[in-house]
Amino acid sequence: MRELSLHILDIVQNSITAGAKLVIINIVEDINLDELVIEIIDNGKGMDDETIKRVMDPFYTTRTTRKVGLGIPLFKNAALTTGGKFYITSRQGSGTIETAVFKHSSIDRQPIGDMSQTMLTLMTGNENIDFLYYHRYVSGEQNDQFIFDTRQIKQALGGADVNVPEIYMWIKEYIQEGISNLYGGVQ
Repeated sequence: MRELSLHILDIVQNSITAGAKLVIINIVEDINLDELVIEIIDNGKGMDDETIKRVMDPFYTTRTTRKVGLGIPLFKNAALTTGGKFYITSRQGSGTIETAVFKHSSIDRQPIGDMSQTMLTLMTGNENIDFLYYHRYVSGEQNDQFIFDTRQIKQALGGADVNVPEIYMWIKEYIQEGISNLYGGVQ
């Protein structure tokens, strides 16, 4: 995968398959620490220690449509290639947290990619699941954040269909503007 947003999309699909009703995507770009941290937190069914070990194996999957499960191993490799780290913590019945830490300045770090499209894809394809996307950017004295919470969007829309082109475009522009503002309006 060429963008981290595609890794995020793949990992969140695992959360959905695990029965999550809330998925939190937490991105922190800390230039001062030279880190990009991506955390995906869900309230799905969780995993035991043995399953955590197996999901790191690209030849393990619970899907019946393919014989390999590359999502987590590729995401882990993307982090490790930059000199970063990767962790999974999980408890059965409580959910899972996947944390990838990238060296922000690494030439091997993939770009974050189109998070607005990732969030729209998740939101429009999973109306009964809530997503919280939190993105923070720290550089020098700058410490800005953008929060996108589908619970607030659903409430504001009053049940309107997000697949209506005008609403879809408004949400896309809202996310793009929020992310752009993290970088001083330039991206």
